[in-house]
Amino acid sequence: MWSTDSAAQERRISMTAQTGNPSQLTAAAATGSQNAERDARTINARHGTIAPGEIAIGVIIGRTSEFFDFFVYAIASVLVFPTLIFPYVDRLTGTFYSFAIFALAFIARPVGSLIFLRVDEMLGRGTKLTIALFLLGGSTAAVAFLPGYETIGAWAAILLGIFRIGQGIALGGAWDGLASLLALNAPENRRGWYAMIPQLGAPLGLIVASGLFAFFLTSLSAADFLSWGWRYPFFVAFAINVVALFARLRMVSTPDYTALFESRDLEPSRVMDTLRSDWRNIVIGAFAPLASFALFHMVTVFPLSWVALFTPESPARFLVIEMIGGAVGLVAVVTSGALADRIGRRYLLGVSAAGIAVFSGFAPQLLNGGDLGEIVFMVAGFALLGIAFGQSSGAVAANFATARRYTGAALTSDLAWLVGAGFAPLVALVLASRFGLIAAGAYLLSGALGTLIALGINKELGRRLS
Repeated sequence: MWSTDSAAQERRISMTAQTGNPSQLTAAAATGSQNAERDARTINARHGTIAPGEIAIGVIIGRTSEFFDFFVYAIASVLVFPTLIFPYVDRLTGTFYSFAIFALAFIARPVGSLIFLRVDEMLGRGTKLTIALFLLGGSTAAVAFLPGYETIGAWAAILLGIFRIGQGIALGGAWDGLASLLALNAPENRRGWYAMIPQLGAPLGLIVASGLFAFFLTSLSAADFLSWGWRYPFFVAFAINVVALFARLRMVSTPDYTALFESRDLEPSRVMDTLRSDWRNIVIGAFAPLASFALFHMVTVFPLSWVALFTPESPARFLVIEMIGGAVGLVAVVTSGALADRIGRRYLLGVSAAGIAVFSGFAPQLLNGGDLGEIVFMVAGFALLGIAFGQSSGAVAANFATARRYTGAALTSDLAWLVGAGFAPLVALVLASRFGLIAAGAYLLSGALGTLIALGINKELGRRLS
């Protein structure tokens, strides 16, 4: 709806046009254009009131693009890089090397946060996000052009490591604060529902990435897939990053959102001051979602590597099973929001961690149980993952004083992914290949115990999550 001033200006333009005065017509049209631009901005911002639903859209788009990048690289780490980059060792050792490079992004991510928090402070959130997402897209696209070992020798692994570090630094800078803003603007009785929204990006990203790789695996010969077919998902990842960039900039760069960030004190605080005052919250916040992060890799990256290395099953067929699991996980994430608002986020995290502990005792062995065993493992695992992972972002955002929430949430998220996810595929595969799948279950159990201990010792966290 136009404002009263705009309507009056429209009438003035009409009357001036009838009198035929060109100079007055031009001036009136210019003023009308300014008013129309202002009115469009008001309409776009819901008359100055930023609704949680608007923030949720930006959060889902951003997180889906990041997780799609994550899964494209993770799947290639199993199906492509051991052969393309490390053909001089056996396939298992090549996968170990590939997973070691995979972990570099998680090590680099906190460094990226430190760098880009400074950029945010000096140049603004929009500039920071633009640089970070172009770095992420550029690093991802560069992987698509990577020559193999047969072409450039050891430089293939070196370049892959450099590109992976670039992705990690960019992911640290891609923190836009929208998840924290969403949590702060959610209705009091629906905090759990809005806490699960950022986590929807994980199953959505997995479904799309798995579908792309499954398509190319089934459509191409093995030689063509390893030569050029695997590169296309990385090009798609770059395109999605560009779309996500504009979608997120549309929100975080507008005056209304800038004012809302400032009114909520969601501005960068000094890193050392935040670490000094909130180190305990950061550490506890990083360990609270440990069970869900450990399970995250146990039902996504690790089972694909196990099936590809130790079973006669087709990786393409298993990627379809992962897509089914991702759909189950999507429903479970949504369910976690309703459950958390009914029984409390802290209680739900504790119950899901206990469920993961039980799951770890028998479920990994199902990966040796053929089609039925794999399906049961993936469906049950994703159901548990959705419930636990759906509330892990709420554990991060709610544990800081308002003035330090933006920086504290970013640092906690980085540490949580480093501790809970960075080395998970490598550790799980090493243990399972040497001691059997029961050892991978023990690793998952350690994550569940970490969550239960963190929730138990942090009473303050418990009060804020309830």
